[in-house]
Amino acid sequence: MVTEATAGRLVLAATPMGDIGDASQRLRDALCSADVVAAEDTRRTRALAKALGVEITGRVVSFYDHVEISRIPALLEDIESGRTVLLVTDAGMPSVSDPGYRMVAACVARDLPVTCLPGPSAVTTALALSALPVERFCFDGFPPRKSGQRREWLRTLAGEPRACVFFEAPHRLADCLADAVEVLGADRRAAVCRELTKTYEEVVRGTLAELAAWAVEGARGEITVVLEGAQPKSVDPADLVDQVEARTAAGVRLKDACAEIATVHAVSRRELYDAVLAARRRAADT
Repeated sequence: MVTEATAGRLVLAATPMGDIGDASQRLRDALCSADVVAAEDTRRTRALAKALGVEITGRVVSFYDHVEISRIPALLEDIESGRTVLLVTDAGMPSVSDPGYRMVAACVARDLPVTCLPGPSAVTTALALSALPVERFCFDGFPPRKSGQRREWLRTLAGEPRACVFFEAPHRLADCLADAVEVLGADRRAAVCRELTKTYEEVVRGTLAELAAWAVEGARGEITVVLEGAQPKSVDPADLVDQVEARTAAGVRLKDACAEIATVHAVSRRELYDAVLAARRRAADT
């Protein structure tokens, strides 16, 4: 068994999202001292070290999505041999929509030490700037690219009481917000944060309808969206029967239609299903 005394370790380190001043002293020290630096983009990591005025003395290896799995065995051997492996991505925290979690899981499976140097994160920065209630939140990465799949994803957020943070590509933002208006309603509040910590940082707050209209003009840069959690409301399943019947008339199975409508309105699927059957029995008796 590898012990803390004899093993190396994996160090995850957050890097600046834009402002170089957000780099921690611990990140500077780690770049200088790590035996191996596993970087999402080796050129950007070397440029970061130069900007910080530090020299990377260890071996630098690429560690991006397409090579992540193939790089893990050699990095595990480095750690087991007593070396420190520093893992950094282009910006923000590794493993959060960036490479890293597979490496962490592999280390945990072998009982190898893992630690983290905290720092910048677009997720928590956007939450803090959103001016929305964010005591509880969920993070959902990037939405699906195709409109149909994206709408299905948005339906899962219709009754979600927590704020939701997600990333979006600038060229898909307008379409995403337009779909959100259709699925979640025009009045749901949100905040679009772009170029966080950079020179042209901008936070646009408003209803989904307002943000969708703004986004039509086009947005540039790195985008993080914070969506307000669904407000609790009491809906009588009996009032949703017509919506379910409209879906079944379109060829959707009854159980699937109930599941879809129940998710949108945050009601019990079973209660809605029973309400539809009761309405059908009443109709048959008249």
